[in-house]
Amino acid sequence: MKRSKATDKTNHYLAMRRLILSAMIGLPLALLISVLSISYYFFTYSIESGTTSSMVRIVEDHRHMIDTFLQERKADLVFVLRSYTFKDLSDPQRLEHVFEHLQEKSNTFVDLGIFNEAGVHVAYHGPYRLEGKIYKDTKWFKEVMKSGYYTSDIFLGFRRVPHFIIAIAKEEQGRRWVIRATIDTYLFSNLVEGVRIGKTGEAYLLNAQGVFQTERRSGGHLLEKDPETLQFPARGGGIRTFVQKDARGEKYLYATTWLREKNWLLVVRQERSDAFKTLSTATYLVLLVSLLGGAAIISLAFFLTGRIVGRMKQADMEKRSLSEQLIRASRLAELGEMAGGFAHEINNPLQIIRSEQALIETILSDLKNAGELKESKDLAELEESMDQIRLQIDRCAKITQSILQFGRQSESSLEEIDLRAYIPQVTAMISKKASVHGIKLVYEISNDIPRVNGDPGQLQQVLINLLNNAMDAVLSRHGTEGGEITIGAFGRGAEKVVIWVKDNGIGISAENLKNIFRPFFTTKPVGKGTGLGLSVCYGIIENMGGTIEVESEKGVGTTFTITLPAEG
Repeated sequence: MKRSKATDKTNHYLAMRRLILSAMIGLPLALLISVLSISYYFFTYSIESGTTSSMVRIVEDHRHMIDTFLQERKADLVFVLRSYTFKDLSDPQRLEHVFEHLQEKSNTFVDLGIFNEAGVHVAYHGPYRLEGKIYKDTKWFKEVMKSGYYTSDIFLGFRRVPHFIIAIAKEEQGRRWVIRATIDTYLFSNLVEGVRIGKTGEAYLLNAQGVFQTERRSGGHLLEKDPETLQFPARGGGIRTFVQKDARGEKYLYATTWLREKNWLLVVRQERSDAFKTLSTATYLVLLVSLLGGAAIISLAFFLTGRIVGRMKQADMEKRSLSEQLIRASRLAELGEMAGGFAHEINNPLQIIRSEQALIETILSDLKNAGELKESKDLAELEESMDQIRLQIDRCAKITQSILQFGRQSESSLEEIDLRAYIPQVTAMISKKASVHGIKLVYEISNDIPRVNGDPGQLQQVLINLLNNAMDAVLSRHGTEGGEITIGAFGRGAEKVVIWVKDNGIGISAENLKNIFRPFFTTKPVGKGTGLGLSVCYGIIENMGGTIEVESEKGVGTTFTITLPAEG
């Protein structure tokens, strides 16, 4: 029989060990994975957004450079038209002089030609024999005669060499004539291809039919059709970015836009793996942190579980030795034991949370010291959140002490409290919650209020409990609009200090008002309240030598009034 009981007890402790281990490993691991997943998501989003924005800026600058180049070449020819007549430029020597002057400004000019209104090449300076040829039926000549200015696509022409031209027409003595310059295609291609982004970045031009107007480093020659089927952006639609596979199946990050000076599409692209290579590093880092964090959590869980189970065994032994005394205990002693059990069960997860918080702070510190985390606004906010977690852990520990006061007296840490500074500090803890729910906080604190002598942590617990209850009541009546909570304080003579919390919430019925400070009594739905909050507050204020009273009207609001002795 004894052996059977011992076996049952051993099995009980084994089951408890498994249960505690599951809780201590499962929850922290889930939190760690959640934090790392969220951080990785936002880091990925940040890197992708930054890379895309950088490429957009490069495309904007490159487009501006190409447009400026075409504008300058056009301006060069306009200057020649304004400076010379048709007769002047029909002179081969004068035309040669003008061409040399143009080449001093830009060596991209290949030749220069003058055409009469019949399309006859009346004068030419350049490496080809084109003088006397007739161009009246060519596309470029018809366009320039029609609109006065024309920049062609890349074409072969009479010379059978890929090139493009800039032509401008001028009206002179009732007749139109044309000046035309050929631009060095390969120098222009070098200008366009000058973009350098990572190892695989490249830039090239396509016309409206998807034909290469410049060379592409990864494969693509002049006048060839682009093997990739790109979705052209709308005219005037700005810069379009997207990820698409090329003909070989490689994923590229694209940025495309139309030139302003010519109906050409500027395409800048980079292999996706090259563009987002930082993400690979981040992935390895997340995996490393996950492994290290998981190992630390599991090790700590086994260590703490062993200590907890050991203490449970010791507590069971003590419980057996005191069983007769516990049976004879009064209802108050039973309530105290219950409160002690609550405090004990709450302190266990508090210690786990405290340990995990310290672990996270250590990891963050190590990452900062290793240079893997740079100072940033997000990092500062994360550190601030860790400080807030530590503060709330300490607050929870003090709350469990207050619960114990219902069963037995405990020593308080008494201090002088200046309510003018103290109350705003306390309400700051719930001001964000109030703001989110559209609740207005109003302060009515007298300037000449005396100090009080009490435990700041316990008084904070009282005020926070009253403010949270007030917010619940306000939300039940008004939702997120029209709610208001007033917290005030004043001195009643030189001996008393009055603090009140007033809301315009749903109110408390007269029947419930009688039991409001009774332990375990609550008007909230199941799962929403324990019925200990106001009873704990009552005990705290009573131990400080004060009183707490409540006035309420259903559908109007509630006012809690605390009266405390003044210091001195």
